[in-house]
Amino acid sequence: MADNKEAIYLDNNATTAIDPRVLTAMLPYLQGSFGNAASRTHAFGWAAEKAVTQGRRQVARLIGARPAEIVWTSGATESTNLAMKGVVESGSVASKHIVTLATEHKATLDTVAYLEKKGCRVTILDVRLDGLVDLADLEAILTEGCGLVSIMMVNNETGVIQPVEKIGALCAKHGALFHCDAAQSFGKLPIDVTTMGIHLLSASGHKIFGPKGIGILYVRQRDPQVRVVEQIHGGGHETKRRSGTLNVPSIVGMGEAARVAQEDMEDDRLRILALRDRLMEGLRSGIPDLIINGSLEQRIESNLNVSFPSIESEALLMAMPQLAVSTGSACTSTSVEPSYVLRAMGIPAQQALSAVRFGLGRFTTQDEIDRAITIVIDAVSGMRG
Repeated sequence: MADNKEAIYLDNNATTAIDPRVLTAMLPYLQGSFGNAASRTHAFGWAAEKAVTQGRRQVARLIGARPAEIVWTSGATESTNLAMKGVVESGSVASKHIVTLATEHKATLDTVAYLEKKGCRVTILDVRLDGLVDLADLEAILTEGCGLVSIMMVNNETGVIQPVEKIGALCAKHGALFHCDAAQSFGKLPIDVTTMGIHLLSASGHKIFGPKGIGILYVRQRDPQVRVVEQIHGGGHETKRRSGTLNVPSIVGMGEAARVAQEDMEDDRLRILALRDRLMEGLRSGIPDLIINGSLEQRIESNLNVSFPSIESEALLMAMPQLAVSTGSACTSTSVEPSYVLRAMGIPAQQALSAVRFGLGRFTTQDEIDRAITIVIDAVSGMRG
């Protein structure tokens, strides 16, 4: 499949190809400049440390942070674990009451479940049919006393954009810390952690055309100063917030990916939006009963999550082997269950079971969109007889 030149990749919400500019920046640190950034007694280590510092600055600039507030991790999942476990264990929270949404990524929901077993009080809010949090419901919970709110900026399945700045303002009003999973928005939407009231932010390199296995956690250092207790011990790296030898080539790659994203963000956004609208209208022309899942207005440009009534998405994907997309279902060894994200939005089980997520990206072309439209319409028509 990977060698098939006719294959169309529309799963950019899952991962992205490395941008050639990123690969070029990384190559020297995979070859001659292979030093350990913690080796401060020779030129190899100094070169690595300098590269890490540059990457930290590039990432910080993209979200309006200070370089010292950036902690390198293996990805957004680790960042979320470090943020939530680390801040609770540090005592930085006003109370051990955590609030999150039922539509969050499993990295958040599983971490919350772990912390609940450790004695934290947990409130999991449902969302509206459009996928957005009800701010009145959130504030009602916050008035009861809350230490930590964790809400993602952009949902990984539906692409729905939460009103982050309003959430941050509510957290500030009620004295709660705000953690934001920005894996799907980092480098795609403008982010300013100060104006948005974010205290902790998770992101990954591989969602923005950078390498896999690298991510960051932003930890605010002033107004207020937030502390996290390291979850990986051994060496006290990253100012005792995350131990382990730094992945210098990938740090360089994520830094360059952040730089490119900041430079190309508006052009990428407008081009991808035009392609997504073309995809949506093309599918609607051949499948009039197509259903859009989640808000279309409050949605990131790269995402289109739709349901095909009377069609099971798993079977549909099997009928389109040349098209790389994702279902809205979570497969287990014994059954296919409806997406918990779509179900939490109040979407009926059969509609959720027929959901497909299309993820567009920087390298998606109009020709690929047009071919994808034909492939999907032909497959749906064939399955409906």
